[in-house]
Amino acid sequence: MSGQPNDQKSDPTPPPFDPSKPSVPISYPIKTLEDLENGSYYKSFHYPFNKTSVPLRPNTGLAQRPRVLVCHDMQGGYVDDKWIQGGENSGAYAIWHWYLIDVFVYFSHYLVTLPPPCWTNTAHTHGVKVLGTFIVEGEEGTATCNKMLSTKESAHKYAELLVELAVALGFDGWLLNMEVDLAISQIPNLKEFVSYLTQTMHSSVPGSLVIWYDSVTIDGTLSWQNQLNEENKPFFDISDGIFVNYLWEEDDPKLSATVAGDRKLDVYMGIDVFGRGTYGGGQWTTNVALEVIKKDDVSAAIFAPGWVYETKQPPDFQTAQNRWWSLVEKSWGIVQNYPKTLPFYSNFDQGRGNHISVDGAQVLSTQWNNISSQTFQPFLEYVDDSTSKTIEVRVDFKEASFNGGGNITFKGTLEAGASFSTRLFSGQLLMGPLPIYFTYSVKSEGNSQLGLSLELSSETEGKKKLFLASQGTNQFSSEVLLPRRLTTLDNAPGWVMQEVSIAMNGYTLTETHAVCYKQQPEITNTTEYFAVLGDIKISTSSKNTEFPPSTSWIVNGQDIEWGTSQGSKTLSLKISWKPEDEKGPLFPKYNIYVEKLSKQSIRTLRGTLESVREYIGVAHIEAFYVSQLVIPSDTSSLKFIIQVCNVDGASQNLDDAPFFQLDVQSSTNILSLLFGCLPSLVKNIIAYL
Repeated sequence: MSGQPNDQKSDPTPPPFDPSKPSVPISYPIKTLEDLENGSYYKSFHYPFNKTSVPLRPNTGLAQRPRVLVCHDMQGGYVDDKWIQGGENSGAYAIWHWYLIDVFVYFSHYLVTLPPPCWTNTAHTHGVKVLGTFIVEGEEGTATCNKMLSTKESAHKYAELLVELAVALGFDGWLLNMEVDLAISQIPNLKEFVSYLTQTMHSSVPGSLVIWYDSVTIDGTLSWQNQLNEENKPFFDISDGIFVNYLWEEDDPKLSATVAGDRKLDVYMGIDVFGRGTYGGGQWTTNVALEVIKKDDVSAAIFAPGWVYETKQPPDFQTAQNRWWSLVEKSWGIVQNYPKTLPFYSNFDQGRGNHISVDGAQVLSTQWNNISSQTFQPFLEYVDDSTSKTIEVRVDFKEASFNGGGNITFKGTLEAGASFSTRLFSGQLLMGPLPIYFTYSVKSEGNSQLGLSLELSSETEGKKKLFLASQGTNQFSSEVLLPRRLTTLDNAPGWVMQEVSIAMNGYTLTETHAVCYKQQPEITNTTEYFAVLGDIKISTSSKNTEFPPSTSWIVNGQDIEWGTSQGSKTLSLKISWKPEDEKGPLFPKYNIYVEKLSKQSIRTLRGTLESVREYIGVAHIEAFYVSQLVIPSDTSSLKFIIQVCNVDGASQNLDDAPFFQLDVQSSTNILSLLFGCLPSLVKNIIAYL
């Protein structure tokens, strides 16, 4: 998933990192004011890879209710998440409870912390704003402030540089943390910096935020107030909110709300999940602070929820993570709802796993991580006592996936005539006059059946419940709709595709549940139940997605470098592509494959190839870097295939996908552009003349 196939070998001692030279794309911070000022980041090879590919939905304003800000601070930042094209750690940290978050901050102790695009991509998918961090601390911070705040013009200049970064990379604002003592004479220019940054962010990125951290006070003293008061309110007044330090006491949320007046929702009371002096103790009692904050009608700032991961809470990360976030849900409630718009798609991928599938066929069988690969995350409810339910529900990385590396697995016992229901999504999807199509994939054993239950509401007609049954049944009181079974692919054994259309003009889809039940009449007497939900799509059309033909793409290879590793030839290069019609549709991701072609792989002039298409990674922008691809000695050319994937989960047929072909023997790509636009028969003849 890092742009490297399984047979790639890496040198044990890589050279020092030089951002100007081609290498596996990574995210990294800006460490000095000089680097911020000289714009060297934009000259980096890695810069274009760091752009988010998922814009925040239009009109995503902050809700007029108490909000939840999550500040991610883990091991200094830029760990597994720095690998933009993905890493090889299925145990990497991730967040998947996005429906409980309003704002996400990526935090580290570098001067300018730029959020890796994987976080921005998945947060934006779920309607969550993403902020970077600007922090000054220690002697270096003092020197930075002396230069940055020397004049009003310098304050404006550095604010503009931060705005340019947010615009260029596609995130939504900044957390400002001024952890130094300042001279009283510097405060006017500090206020200029904060005010100008806030105003310029708003004009450049509608809906953006600049949040002030409770640190330096209006008299220049570094003194954490642990509440909003007259010492820090001048900075609150010229920004979008304040992140209050986490050493507050029980009355401070109420006192802060009084000081904030009609802006009390912009007060974010800090909670350190590690529990370092935080009210309620954090950790497994984080909910104690949340309940006080919500009672006083202000917002919460949860700092370092990665505590669960870093401290290896038992029994395993996924279980502990689900348990911890269930405390947040019980105390605060759901803050994001989806589906809201169409098309809507989820394959329940958490951005990590042990395999990857495309349309039911497994294409990768090794560990991987890439948070950008998350689709809409299900609202699965955590049950503390596993003995209290008959069916265990979990995203199981060991079980098969239909698309990506996720699924929802249902395993347990179920008596004849009984059923089990669990929440998948809580949405606000207004249905219009056209029918809506629900399509979902299921793999099950024995009598086990899996359906969907839909809850809808109408102001005039009230509530209604529909049940989509994968087999006929009479055990449900709600209206039952029998989906039609779609044709499944030959390379997706065991998967059954179901589709049903619903016309409910004027109704709003509010809840979607999965329902486990048994086929009637029973084929066998067993109470064992097992089923896997692979994905779910909701759309306004039953037609297959039409992708632009390969001839409508311009594909290039750049930074081509041949090398050797353990006696084998290797290749590194950057592949980029763009549609000829730049006004055409945008696509959220591209699966990348390579065919290692030899002269013997041609069987007939009809172009039947015996070569294998090897999955090497995924791109979320229109570029992918291949690093040290090992080339077998009999390989005469390499064909890199770019499989276009749509937002509805559909993937282009590989035979129709754009590609880049490179002659290995001559180590040149002079003719490679021609291969992308000639019919396949002509291409094969030319390649092997």
